[in-house]
Amino acid sequence: MTAASLKEVLKPAMEEHRAVAGLVVLGWEDARAYVEAAEETGIPIILQAGPGCRAHTPVPIMGKMFRHLADQASVPIVCHIDHGYSVQDCLEGIDSGFTSVMFDGSKLPISENIDITARIVETAHAAGVSVEGEVGLVGYAEGASSANTLPEEAARYNNESGATALAISVGNVHLKTEKTSGINFGALKAIEEVTTLPLVLHGGSGIPVNIRKRLARESSVSKFNIGTELRMAFGNALRKSLTDNQDSFDRIRLLSPTIDAVKSVTIEVIRALNGKPE
Repeated sequence: MTAASLKEVLKPAMEEHRAVAGLVVLGWEDARAYVEAAEETGIPIILQAGPGCRAHTPVPIMGKMFRHLADQASVPIVCHIDHGYSVQDCLEGIDSGFTSVMFDGSKLPISENIDITARIVETAHAAGVSVEGEVGLVGYAEGASSANTLPEEAARYNNESGATALAISVGNVHLKTEKTSGINFGALKAIEEVTTLPLVLHGGSGIPVNIRKRLARESSVSKFNIGTELRMAFGNALRKSLTDNQDSFDRIRLLSPTIDAVKSVTIEVIRALNGKPE
């Protein structure tokens, strides 16, 4: 199966009242675990290379790795640049084989955010690549505070940017290790009333599973970014492997147990968003 664009997986998800998981990749083991989970369940996923991943491994290398996994999969796999903060970040992703890029202009004035997104969209769409944008600022658990998405700005972005999907801020927070019920459903409804694009919630690990299910079923939220809970599964499995193999210095042997552990958690995540029982 050829790697899919974001549009190819989000449009059907929105129409069918389900959502797709954007899974944060940091290396080979977790990327492989995510794709194995997608294969086992038959559910499409989005492999995401965020700023941390890109700082650790060059984008062209990540692009080849993502495409290698996606092109051999039997289910649609999107290869996505997450939180591109510049035009160059997005263009490098397009040139490196990614099928989707996110331009994060959430800290910019709305007019500038729209203008830059539209420029990226022109190049991306010519290459068959989708573009995700963000309006409103999603904060961090121990960092910058959030700024909720204003419906009037979301409406402008929806109508003028040409983007495929819109990430919004309605109480979701990045890097939450504990789940909270902080989603502002009224704010989400106000955004839905003036937009037609599939909506995206970053910080999905902080949203309780029952709320994710509800949002996937009842709202325009069609993509949840999931990272922290998967990193926790990886870390716990690695600590156990180090304890169980104290005489080993073979990184392959030490890291291998993390694949099944991350895969197991991923299956639960993507089945819940897809409306299938865990």
